[in-house]
Amino acid sequence: MSRPSDHIDSPAPAPRDGITQPKLGPIGYIRFFWRQLTSMRTALFLLLLLAIAAVPGSVFPQRSSDPNGVTQYFSNNPSAAPVLDKLQLFDVYTSAWFSAIYLLLFISLIGCVIPRTIHHAKALASPPPKTPARLERLGAFSAFEIEPDATGPTLTAASAVDSGRAVLRKAGYRVKLFDGRGPDGPEFSASAERGYLRETGNLVFHISLIGILLAVGVGGGVGYTGQKVLVVGQAFANVRLTFDSFTKGRFFSDSDLQPYRLRLDKFAVKYEEQNDNALGQPIDYTADVTTFDSAGKPTKAVVKVNDPLRLGGNDIYLLGNGYAPWITVKNPAGKVVYSEPVPFLAQDANLTSLGIIKVPDGLASQLGMRAFFYPTAAESSDGVLGSVYPDLRNPVLSLVVFKGDLGINKGVPKSVFVLDTDKMTPLAGPGTADGTSALRLKPGETAKIPGGLGSITFENKAPASDKADLSKSVQRFVSFDVHRDPTQGWVLFFAICVLAGLLTSLFIPRRRLWIKVIELSGGRMRIEYAGLARGEDPTLEAAVTAIAQRHSQQLGLRLDP
Repeated sequence: MSRPSDHIDSPAPAPRDGITQPKLGPIGYIRFFWRQLTSMRTALFLLLLLAIAAVPGSVFPQRSSDPNGVTQYFSNNPSAAPVLDKLQLFDVYTSAWFSAIYLLLFISLIGCVIPRTIHHAKALASPPPKTPARLERLGAFSAFEIEPDATGPTLTAASAVDSGRAVLRKAGYRVKLFDGRGPDGPEFSASAERGYLRETGNLVFHISLIGILLAVGVGGGVGYTGQKVLVVGQAFANVRLTFDSFTKGRFFSDSDLQPYRLRLDKFAVKYEEQNDNALGQPIDYTADVTTFDSAGKPTKAVVKVNDPLRLGGNDIYLLGNGYAPWITVKNPAGKVVYSEPVPFLAQDANLTSLGIIKVPDGLASQLGMRAFFYPTAAESSDGVLGSVYPDLRNPVLSLVVFKGDLGINKGVPKSVFVLDTDKMTPLAGPGTADGTSALRLKPGETAKIPGGLGSITFENKAPASDKADLSKSVQRFVSFDVHRDPTQGWVLFFAICVLAGLLTSLFIPRRRLWIKVIELSGGRMRIEYAGLARGEDPTLEAAVTAIAQRHSQQLGLRLDP
């Protein structure tokens, strides 16, 4: 079939004129990811992520601050603890994932701050912008006209603007004068701006955040934290090997340890005794200590909760406390094979405490005891012991005794607060073949160890003249946390700067004001006032009105704008 005579073939489709994004090469991708990382949105996201990442540090015990708590967590949660440990949840603040967030935030903040600082410096050096041609278009605007007979012969448009400049400068504005000719006649104007301190505060805020991150990082590298448990009467020297646990920074050296010695002379606890609803709650802890400098000069001092002792560049904190019953074990011949105080870990508010006693030598078999100490023991109707008050009123020690392999001869570290009984035989307490009950001792009492292995004594440490006073029969122990961080002052300084910068950026408005004087025909003058805010500024109109009133008073006019 032939086409009609008026048929017109459509033209070929034209090529698209749309914009096609060029392919990014390696440099392009690096530039893209750098811009994403250094955006303020990413910095805020990383800051929030860092705060969330720090939460596990307050949920799980940390090796750096509570190594005993970590040990106890492994004991109470043997299946979950190894998994959490692999996730570094017991070392949150030194973990790889926390450090990665920390470093990314550090880089992001620097990438944000540097270009903003350069831009802000240029803005500070640049003069205020030229006065707009039509001020009446601005939101905050007022104007009035001056008749020739309302002013003296010396008042001109130029002098009126000069007077306005003085008013604006007195109000804290940077001012620049302009002149020209408008549609109504010659124009003289003053352009003013203020509020750059707002952006300065914003930059101070972000720079101080960088300072905090840097100070914390440096402090973690050169500082150290050590824990030491002391029973009343014991002492320790500031030597690395004397600490029960020690966590050092990457750049720490043993030479950073300043020589001193500290002895625990007395530890006192004050309990609530008047309020029945809070009976037995601790009110105050006081550790009386004696410190010795490198020359051996003694100095008395006191350590309280939240009131650390400053010594040798260290902050010594009172971290924890409890009871340390003095246990003596003798072999069948009466020879002492073990005699020392054993710190017990508190299990409840009434200081029911758990302790582990290990006697590896001196007996026919290694001996292990899982002991419970009750400061004020009371027996329930089913015969279960418990403590009803945290102070020493009726102290009782209950011991479950095992013999066998303690597992300490294989070179594998063992916690002093854990007793592995897999290769041990119970001698007293649950699981014994003959049903021998756990040993119960009061201060000063001695019991035979089943199996003819010897005897065990719960020593009464009260003064010889007052052995009947059970409130002094058991010694207390104190856990000290020795912390050195030479950047603490810098962290405080930057934290104050963060707060000051934040308040400045929130409450100082950024605005521009203009005063324009127009010479009209017949000797009349028109004075215009206008303002423009950058962002929300509910006080802008009031500021324009105030400037207009001050300026009119400066000119000697009684006209309200």
